[in-house]
Amino acid sequence: MKALINNTFEIDLSKPIDISLPLTNTDANPIAWYIEKPTIEPVRFGDWIGQVSEGSSTNFNNIFFNPHGHGTHTECLGHITREFYSINQSLKQFFFTAELISIAPESIGNDLVITKKQIERALNGKIPEAIVISTLPNLESKKHKNYSNTNPPYLLEEAAIFIRESGIKHLLIDLPSVDREEDEGRLLAHKAFWNVKDVNNLNADARLDCTITEMIFVDDSVKDGSYILNLQIASFENDASPSKPVLYKI
Repeated sequence: MKALINNTFEIDLSKPIDISLPLTNTDANPIAWYIEKPTIEPVRFGDWIGQVSEGSSTNFNNIFFNPHGHGTHTECLGHITREFYSINQSLKQFFFTAELISIAPESIGNDLVITKKQIERALNGKIPEAIVISTLPNLESKKHKNYSNTNPPYLLEEAAIFIRESGIKHLLIDLPSVDREEDEGRLLAHKAFWNVKDVNNLNADARLDCTITEMIFVDDSVKDGSYILNLQIASFENDASPSKPVLYKI
């Protein structure tokens, strides 16, 4: 089945490229921010267990997870502001032009960072609505990694400013955060991307309808270039939601 996007781009809906990571209650689940793996377990009322294998008519599970620490998630600027903003109210459109780029972070001291120059070179003049960054080396271990206390690569503030000033509204990356793991709460890349100048008193030109999606995974078989992105979230009234970004080749 094929579809036209804005009467401009034709995509084949039967060939989705899922770049999300599934949520599981096993040690295979990726983890960040010093928390334990998710819990998925049947509801219990006395002797009754919500599991067909235990005699129930249905499987009836509770799920305990953290969207920021347990896999692919999409967040709005409410992630860093005093005032409450929800991803469900911020993200109202779900299809975007997207550019997939692969970048090998550069070493600065003990850190690995993504620079403005690297992103500018990779985009080569293109200005999509969304940018999808896959970091190199693109190891399979990203799917199952415990990132806590590992100082993963991150974006320099200059890179986030460049993305914002380019007019790109949606940033997707295969890291647990666009910022340094331990940065004393500065969150320079988050603030630069959303143009948040004061978390306690939001400026009028802050980017309310822009999103950051973290902990994606792009398989090596998916080549850099232009795509259509379908950014799917659950309807959580929260700063972030688990998400399922899907690419379609144009």
